[in-house]
Amino acid sequence: MQAEQISIFIENKAGRISDVTGILSANGVNIRALAVADTSDFGVLRLIVDNNAKAEESLKNAGFTVRKTKVVAVKVEDRPGGLHNILEILKQARINVEYMYAFIQQSGDKAIMIFRFDQTEEAIKILTEKGITVVDGSTLCTL
Repeated sequence: MQAEQISIFIENKAGRISDVTGILSANGVNIRALAVADTSDFGVLRLIVDNNAKAEESLKNAGFTVRKTKVVAVKVEDRPGGLHNILEILKQARINVEYMYAFIQQSGDKAIMIFRFDQTEEAIKILTEKGITVVDGSTLCTL
């Protein structure tokens, strides 16, 4: 029930994100979701893509440091309070959200959020028990 994201460590300077997206584009890799975190010297670009193996190989060949991380994709009701409901479930279970970001979906009444938890398996169990849909990683890349 987990998905795989790739994290690319990049210098915090003009054009570095464009370098990454150019490499992915040239290799036919489609970005489905992304988040950027930065400090004054470097950044971490987190991506959900349609082909992790090709993305990782092409970026490493270009000299980038790439890591794979397991994350959880969760369907969230696309209405006021939809995200809050899920965060309250996690709060009650004392599960920490290390980070999260939105996944772009073309249509529907649900949004998809990507989460990284400190207790991933427990988070999946509790969310599923509460009727929250966790999206399988192979399904996520086809949305």
